[in-house]
Amino acid sequence: QVQLVESGGGLVQAGGSLRLSCAFSGRPFDTHTIGWHRQAPGMQRELVAAISDAGTTNVAGSVKGRFTISRENAKNTVYLQMNSLKPEDTAVYYCAARRLGYSYNYWGQGTQVTVSS
Repeated sequence: QVQLVESGGGLVQAGGSLRLSCAFSGRPFDTHTIGWHRQAPGMQRELVAAISDAGTTNVAGSVKGRFTISRENAKNTVYLQMNSLKPEDTAVYYCAARRLGYSYNYWGQGTQVTVSS
């Protein structure tokens, strides 16, 4: 059973930075795509960034140029570096895992990111 644990959230002023971490366990890490999603109050959950088992990345247009996703296979960890944060980035951030051809079916508990203006 895959387990995902997020960390690194918190309160930051607009323009600041945070780095989120997602620790993965329970299955071979290098066979899974990891995606960071976020959900703001009253909004649908959205995919922010994803990184494949081969290291290919995709970043949503709303955060492109500000957020960077990376993975460290030796530590079974995926990072989301968030720079130039805006109040509209405030949300609960979740990491999720999937294998090729499957949807995201493993989720972490989420970490709150709050950006003050």
